[in-house]
Amino acid sequence: MPKRTTVSAGLLLFRRRAGEIEVFLAHPGGPFWRQRDAGAWTIPKGVVNDGEALLDAAQREFGEETGITAAGPFLPLGAVRQRSGKQVHAWAWEGDADPTRVTSNTMKAEWPRGSGTWITFPEVDRCAWFDLATARTKLLAAQAELVDRLEAALAGRSEARSA
Repeated sequence: MPKRTTVSAGLLLFRRRAGEIEVFLAHPGGPFWRQRDAGAWTIPKGVVNDGEALLDAAQREFGEETGITAAGPFLPLGAVRQRSGKQVHAWAWEGDADPTRVTSNTMKAEWPRGSGTWITFPEVDRCAWFDLATARTKLLAAQAELVDRLEAALAGRSEARSA
């Protein structure tokens, strides 16, 4: 099925621990990302197939990259535009996951670029939980905005409950 390669959709899993919010992030697999940490992590996300609803794509990609089936309700976080020009649509959902049990689909890429050698590796090599401040430093720059939006949305919900 054709894909819209400039549009991605993903999910930001969050949990509450000792009164704090933590988010579940994915580290990209492959040799390009192997030695990178700060600014390299991402929400589990991927390209949207032509005709596929954005939230459906987000759920599918989350499952493919983590082996975890996402369960709503889903909180819309809007879209961000990455430096590459790719637009990422995101939703948050509350749950829990064991990062040691993550299983990812694989992908194939030419490495080094232009070498004619193709390698296969997991699309995500690991996942981890991070507090919000740490998540902002780990995430790709544009995606850090999604953490801000999650924090604001959850603060709004808390204020609405206490009113």
